[in-house]
Amino acid sequence: MHRTVSAHLEFRLDGPGDVVLSIAVAAGTPILSETLSVLVGGTETTPVELTDRHGSRLHRLSGYTGPVSVHYHAVVAGQRPVEPASALDHLLYLRPSRFAESDKLYGVARSRFGALRGQALLDAVSAFVFETLSYVPGASNAGDSAATTLASQRGVCRDYAHVVVALLRACDVPARIVSAYAPGLKPMDFHVLAEAWIDGHWRIVDATRLAPRQSLVRIATGRDGSDIAFLTSHHTQLTLDRVEVGAVAQMLPSDDQRVPVLLP
Repeated sequence: MHRTVSAHLEFRLDGPGDVVLSIAVAAGTPILSETLSVLVGGTETTPVELTDRHGSRLHRLSGYTGPVSVHYHAVVAGQRPVEPASALDHLLYLRPSRFAESDKLYGVARSRFGALRGQALLDAVSAFVFETLSYVPGASNAGDSAATTLASQRGVCRDYAHVVVALLRACDVPARIVSAYAPGLKPMDFHVLAEAWIDGHWRIVDATRLAPRQSLVRIATGRDGSDIAFLTSHHTQLTLDRVEVGAVAQMLPSDDQRVPVLLP
């Protein structure tokens, strides 16, 4: 399946600092064509590319000031190879993290899902989050976590994923966060989902049910939203002026939530 994805960002830097972009499709993805253009004050600039152990590709700009324009475009064919899991991954993704505080949700998770295992547990958690939360753009802020989201019962895709991850970890299931391009998503944006280690595979969970899982294109993988942010900055003030995301597929598959889906 061919998918075409794109991202356009415009922002301003008040002084020389360190900016990291996470908008390129993950390493190992079969790419037919790809371009990344970065203009600082109208001058073409080449960022440094760094790749983490999950294949997340980060592009770093250091020491620049002024207006920055970023445009990314890629055409993807097929899926990247399935990522092997390590014992370290299993330990890391069982731990509470900043935005997925499984320790705080332990009582809720155990009382509701403690008797379930495997795919039945995954389905139950996904259905609970889908039915409990309301998708409300702008309802959450950068500091909201799984616990605060569950208390307010509203949020966006990032918040849904944090609640899923925290509940699964509290039930002793390794779980992590994924950012992706999502053909069919409305409103179109970067999408955030959860992944859970079930029966020897990382299985994707989208409790928002806003886009088919089969046509997703992975960008980044991590413990929670702090690891997969599409734009971060250090040592300077950054003002974000514009974000446009595109993702289209040759066809949008019908997504049966009862069928397990892997996102390579």
